Amino acid sequence: MPKIKMKTKAGAKKRFKVTASGRIKVAAAGKRHGMIKRTKKFIRNARGTMVLADQDAKIVKKYMPYL
Repeated sequence: MPKIKMKTKAGAKKRFKVTASGRIKVAAAGKRHGMIKRTKKFIRNARGTMVLADQDAKIVKKYMPYL
């Protein structure tokens, strides 16, 4: 009987990347639309990517078994 492979969640592989040290990198939330109502400080701070907290990263790693 062949070994069954686990499936990666398609939504997770599109949204998250793994750093060399194994942490989860993600884009900032809240920047798709409605930038006029956001403060300049929010837009500046939400630029680029950020690393998830350990509690959240643990959930994401379950969705991506073959990091």
